[in-house]
Amino acid sequence: MKRYKVYGLGNALVDTEIRVQDTDLRDLGVEKGLMTLVDRDRRAELLNALDGHLPKAHHASGGSAGNSMIATALFGGRCFMSCRVADDADGDIYLRDLEHAGVSYLPPAHSEEPTGKCLVLVTPDAERSMNTYLGASEQLSIQQLDAQAIADSDYLYIEGYLVSSETGLAAAVRAREIAEAAGVPVAVSFSDPGMVEHFPEQFRQIVGDGVDLVFANEAEALSWTHTSTLDEALEAMKATAKRYAITLGNKGAVCFDGQETYRIPVHAVDAVDSNGAGDMFAGAFLYGVTRGEDFATAGQFASIAAGKVVSQWGPRLKPEQYGKLRDEFFSSEPAA
Repeated sequence: MKRYKVYGLGNALVDTEIRVQDTDLRDLGVEKGLMTLVDRDRRAELLNALDGHLPKAHHASGGSAGNSMIATALFGGRCFMSCRVADDADGDIYLRDLEHAGVSYLPPAHSEEPTGKCLVLVTPDAERSMNTYLGASEQLSIQQLDAQAIADSDYLYIEGYLVSSETGLAAAVRAREIAEAAGVPVAVSFSDPGMVEHFPEQFRQIVGDGVDLVFANEAEALSWTHTSTLDEALEAMKATAKRYAITLGNKGAVCFDGQETYRIPVHAVDAVDSNGAGDMFAGAFLYGVTRGEDFATAGQFASIAAGKVVSQWGPRLKPEQYGKLRDEFFSSEPAA
């Protein structure tokens, strides 16, 4: 038995979530529903413009892979996370959250840049628009990898946002190579439609000749496969991944296990904040498959978990909610 269920690799960010109106996004020049990389000056400009909103802001550790690893761990699957933070207050917040969830990590490397930050603007329709200053995460590199921990994991999970950093991309490619050499299945998240559109060559380097599992939403799948319909994208995606899970928003999800395709119904909720929905889906799905569930069951669990997180404020559930959700769902679903 492997020591870890999942080894995650991604950017360490501390989120500041603020409720705004669509008019605020237009006035600020923020593209709705996407992740945009910003520098220090642009971040300061946005924070200054939103100064009146800050007393009501919600602060929490974030980052796509980090959210997923915390979810998998709190559901009950031990995880390892490779990331990079600075020796500052935000770095302490991030690492403390990993520790509280039981996620292992390497000691932080020295960084001249501060810990990365993400300004998440949430509109009344629950859509999130992210403005990310990578900070120390932009220097994530091969030095932050633990080859022994990768080999001792059931899955390697790579966050697609790493395509925007030269050293992060090199780390992602090297992690895949280590996993492949050790016979560890590789899962990749496409992360954001803008990343897929603007960094296709970098994504091709990460997936190499093909990976074991891809997580994507419908827009990312269409962009990656250069297709115009979902059915075309689902067929074309088989050239990239042996298996996949494609989320479809209010239409549920589609999961392919290499042989069968499963349509996963949406778990309808009153959406408050979509930040973290995809991360939760991936984390819950990975928990399901690494405990021995089939793709249909893992997909259903992931859909319910993602629905739960969008029904409340913030990218993650409260710690006590994970075990309750797991026990309620799997009470009649014994692990294989």
